[in-house]
Amino acid sequence: MSIHHCIIHFIEKKPEDSPATVQLGEEVLPNSTAVQHLLADLNDSYNSKPSKAWGLFQADSTQWPLQSWLSNYLAEQSDFVQFSQQAVEHLKKQIDENSLSLSGHVLFAHYQHGMTEHLIIAVLQHSDGMLISEGLDVETARHLDLSQLHLAARINLSEWKNNSQSKQYISYLKGKFGKKIIDGFLDFLGCEEGVDGPSETRTLLKAFSEFVESEDLPEEKAREQTNNLISYANTQTRRGEVVSIEGLSEVLDEENPQAFYNHIRNKDYGLSPEIPADKRTLSAFHRFTGRAEGISISFESHLLGSKVEYDESRDMLIIRQLPTQLKDQLKRSKD
Repeated sequence: MSIHHCIIHFIEKKPEDSPATVQLGEEVLPNSTAVQHLLADLNDSYNSKPSKAWGLFQADSTQWPLQSWLSNYLAEQSDFVQFSQQAVEHLKKQIDENSLSLSGHVLFAHYQHGMTEHLIIAVLQHSDGMLISEGLDVETARHLDLSQLHLAARINLSEWKNNSQSKQYISYLKGKFGKKIIDGFLDFLGCEEGVDGPSETRTLLKAFSEFVESEDLPEEKAREQTNNLISYANTQTRRGEVVSIEGLSEVLDEENPQAFYNHIRNKDYGLSPEIPADKRTLSAFHRFTGRAEGISISFESHLLGSKVEYDESRDMLIIRQLPTQLKDQLKRSKD
């Protein structure tokens, strides 16, 4: 990861009706080892968050000016400090106008990962901890708590500049701050939702299930391809990258790398060549699970329709070829 610029400001809005206050950073942070580690940890935390949405800038840059300030910076018509200061003052305006209870250090970082440039904007929170001093005293200490990252967005600058048709170059967290604060943050960004990640992921999984059925794959092969899909999608998500349909097709079957890609292309699924995978939807697909009143059931999703049949009208599951250990226990219970 190559950091172009990174700066931190502080914004505070107390619960009462007084306006928010801002402490502006006056210069970019040095490209130190500590800053490198902070940004790496921040991206890891961001990538691991399951609740994300994807979108694009609103068309009216007059009403939502952050994109214009960002364009000016990228065109070298302003510097990074000026851009970030304009942006955080704009965030303060949103907080005051919408009476948002929001405080924290606001980090702006322009960096490059591989061939792709990104801008990440994150509101950082702190936690109180304990330490033992050199004099062996117990003292309190504040530290950044990236596990409490709930308000952040990442802009794929390369995609924004080079793909005018994209509707998913901005990703943002849909975390625990509540709808009012999330909506205020989106107004600050000037972002509208462009791609429904969970819906796209469900469509991808539907296409995969139909592909497995059409290929009439043996159970072991179906399980292997399901594991390959989940592994590939989760790896891309951990990296903060989208799922490529063509790349997924190659991972599913090295001997016939175009099979799944051609299945998608020849059917009217309406999927984009690249989609942002939703972690919760992927997890639900991998296994069906349920527990109630002393009964616990869990099975891999590809078994539905073969070894496991769901009769909705009678509220029943029919399980074929029971595990040997379970059968032995059932037999002993009759003795």
